[in-house]
Amino acid sequence: MLNRRILRIKVFKTLYSSEMNGNSSLAEAEMQLQASCEAARDLYLFMLGIVRPLTAVAAERIEAARNKFNPTEEEKNPNTKFADNVLAVLIDSDPDFQKIFRKKKFSWDQYDLFLKKTFSSISSKPYYARYMQSPESSLKEDCLLFRHIFEEEFADSEDLAQILESMSIYWGEDLPYSLTYVCKTLEAIGKGARWSLPPLYLSETRKGDDVEDDRAFSLNLLRSAYVNYGKYSDMVSESVSNWDNDRIVTTDMCLIILGLAEAVTFPTIPVKVTINEYVEISKYFGTPKSRMFVNGILDRLIQKLASEGKIAKTGKGLL
Repeated sequence: MLNRRILRIKVFKTLYSSEMNGNSSLAEAEMQLQASCEAARDLYLFMLGIVRPLTAVAAERIEAARNKFNPTEEEKNPNTKFADNVLAVLIDSDPDFQKIFRKKKFSWDQYDLFLKKTFSSISSKPYYARYMQSPESSLKEDCLLFRHIFEEEFADSEDLAQILESMSIYWGEDLPYSLTYVCKTLEAIGKGARWSLPPLYLSETRKGDDVEDDRAFSLNLLRSAYVNYGKYSDMVSESVSNWDNDRIVTTDMCLIILGLAEAVTFPTIPVKVTINEYVEISKYFGTPKSRMFVNGILDRLIQKLASEGKIAKTGKGLL
């Protein structure tokens, strides 16, 4: 589930948090990293579990309209296509999904106001109108509708952000990636696949002796950066004339240190890949000048370490 880009971000945030707290041990940092990784999959499960509650809101509204004192013809004979969608039945009856959902003690029951507000938003959208008007009724179409819902209703929802923040300190940052993975799951189910719990690390989906373990990658990257933080930060300061550590933004320092740690620790990862990854991450977590700063310092220091024989790559074209 988690790819290398996401893992680098999680290691960066763990290292940054450790540096800002000032008193975190390596063991505590490792535990924090593992909790952060697990949280991404937990959020995926929690969000996939919203399918049945949203469907229930639609069914409740239909029933309430039917029971009015003087219902209209439309209310007497409503379009129940969404309320009867097959996807909700499928997820609700999947023993594996329901078992782990209950084990995690997840529930949408207390967020009925959010569910009702979300359904009101969904039912006002053109994609919902097209779905309801279509004569087709299939699991594939139901999955396509819910992909629209996950793509358009949740990413920028302040109400959802508050809910997730109250449940986990990690979930706010994990939402975009978790929603993307939910959509991948819906696409697979729409094609006839059965739901199964996704492996936590992307490397678990691959086979072969040359597959590198992503969990080991993230932990070794964190350990290398943590242990060598002082040495690498001094190198950064020395490479910038008239600057000291206190004048370098902590986010930039952590990104550069991680880049150095990765270049030294992982012989099979090309230097260009390492530099590009941390430059990209700096665009989201640094200052407007971070991109150029991180790129320039990393390139300079990696060349220096390579010339000293401290960076050794095992394949051609990796330096």
